[in-house]
Amino acid sequence: MKKYGFLLLLILCTLAFTNTWACTTFIISGSHTADGKPILFKHRDSRSFDNSLVYFSDGKYDHIAVVNAERDNWNTMAWGGYNSAGFAIMNSAAYNNNMGDTTQLIDQEGIVMKLALERCKTIADFERLLQELPKPMGVDANFGVIDAFGGAAYYETGNYKYTKVDVNDPLVAPNGYLIRTNHSFSGDMTEGGGFIRYATTQAVLDNAAATGQLEPQYLLNQISRNLKHSLTKTNLYNNMPERRNLADYKDFTDYIPRYTTTSTLLVVGLKKNENLNNMMMWTILGFPLTTVAVPTWLTKDKQLPKLVSMQGNLHAPLCDAALKLKKHCFPIARGSGSKYINRSIILNKENTGYLQLLAPIEQKIFDTTKALIEDLPAAKDRDAKIGAHYHMLDAYVNRAYQDLFKIQVLD
Repeated sequence: MKKYGFLLLLILCTLAFTNTWACTTFIISGSHTADGKPILFKHRDSRSFDNSLVYFSDGKYDHIAVVNAERDNWNTMAWGGYNSAGFAIMNSAAYNNNMGDTTQLIDQEGIVMKLALERCKTIADFERLLQELPKPMGVDANFGVIDAFGGAAYYETGNYKYTKVDVNDPLVAPNGYLIRTNHSFSGDMTEGGGFIRYATTQAVLDNAAATGQLEPQYLLNQISRNLKHSLTKTNLYNNMPERRNLADYKDFTDYIPRYTTTSTLLVVGLKKNENLNNMMMWTILGFPLTTVAVPTWLTKDKQLPKLVSMQGNLHAPLCDAALKLKKHCFPIARGSGSKYINRSIILNKENTGYLQLLAPIEQKIFDTTKALIEDLPAAKDRDAKIGAHYHMLDAYVNRAYQDLFKIQVLD
């Protein structure tokens, strides 16, 4: 019985590794983006499917963060975000920084990021935080950070030490960007994970750099909604099924989006000496193939769109709506069903797939937001304009989900 117990534990650990915490991240230096501003990106995978945005004022700096909709940790753990000092942070699990370490303390990454958002103004501040935290830290992660002074770096971090990797160093990042999935380059490269997703992301960024498209809308669509497999060369956009009601199951293993994808954040940083008010963040909550990206800013009135902000039940309404549609994408609940997506639900030749129906909705969000961003620097009533934009987005997306899917997102 002990033998079988050990085998069961091994299987469970393997499943936990392959199906959760499979985040895909990158940082782009402002010297290489379309508008000269750095970009910090995290495509998140987690066991916690319900994600929300929260506006926090509980530290030295106000901050907006992606959190789990869980009563015991929503206000103590952050899974990415930015603060009023122009500092932003995210992470990916690494799995190869603590090889041979028997430390029992684990999964403290969210706590570290929440502290960083509360306290840090610069990447140097974050380094000091890592140095001063009690050891072992209980982390095995690639922390990605940017600040308002041009700083951009990954910190490949284990329980006792970290390695800084500077995105602005042309010898390290000759093309101006670095990617981290689920391994650290300073760790044992025979261990870790996410190598296939790393290659997929590399191909997208290389193409975006070559064509001058290192900008938010392109990156969100080409990464979080990427349906190409860099190993098998499969592209789920090709040879689409005829119609939505004709099931067409495809293996959905090792794509960037997957069953365990829970959110995406993209922080648009600042040029050196730029007004801190210009920093902003795009967020996709729920499942990227069944939802839309929503913009947010830090404001004096501490507002967020109701669509993505935590409500009394701790949930974000748009995340709930996206998860309802996600169930149709993965209708097989038993066995290995979550590894197989019903492709016809998201893409088909009738153009009635969820991804196809939501594309024009999101396009309008980007178009109207672009106009607002161009107007904000000179606007004396900045916060009022942002609040009006939030109100418009709430109404527009709510109406779209009602019309398209008979789902009322907001009460």
